[in-house]
Amino acid sequence: MSVEKFDLQKVHVKFTESLLEEDDVYVDQYLEAFKELYKFFQLMGTVFGFVSSDVKEKVEILEKLRGKENAESFLTIRTMMEYEQESNLLNKKDYVSGSRTLLRLHRGLDFIQEFLKRLGELEADGKTNGVCQAAYNDTLAQFHPWLIRKGATVAMYALPTRDQLLEKVCMDVAGAMKLLPEMLSVTRNVYDRTQNLYTRYDLHGLP
Repeated sequence: MSVEKFDLQKVHVKFTESLLEEDDVYVDQYLEAFKELYKFFQLMGTVFGFVSSDVKEKVEILEKLRGKENAESFLTIRTMMEYEQESNLLNKKDYVSGSRTLLRLHRGLDFIQEFLKRLGELEADGKTNGVCQAAYNDTLAQFHPWLIRKGATVAMYALPTRDQLLEKVCMDVAGAMKLLPEMLSVTRNVYDRTQNLYTRYDLHGLP
């Protein structure tokens, strides 16, 4: 079954819609943007196998939390963190924490935005394996055991040139390249807000 092409415009729109006030992020729109990013991971095939299955699982967990009776507690990233901390849920053994789950997506977002940023700086025929490796080393690699890091590095050797990659995953390559700076700007805003909330509630070290 073929995977639907990746729509950079949708990521841009949903992350923009997720921004609340000066420092918060709506969970629903965040997840909608991530479901689009998941298509990117899928279209890349085994290269991003180390992250794609994890993304799908984490999105589904958070969507279930948003569908429960206390869904309002998970309306935004801030309300979720406050609720789980104040209810002493973060150390509860049989509880699947939304804050812990989102932390995995948050780290994945750091990687994908760094990769796309470096991708946008390449020439059309520039090889993407080097920038992908550099982006991975600077972000997700620090959270992965040696075996996953090794497998990811080997898979990245097969990456094509910039335009070959974009033609494989994007609906509109020219449009994607034009929109990329704006998309990366709003993605950075979402990432920074989320990073600041994890710092504020001292949750970076969730196991």
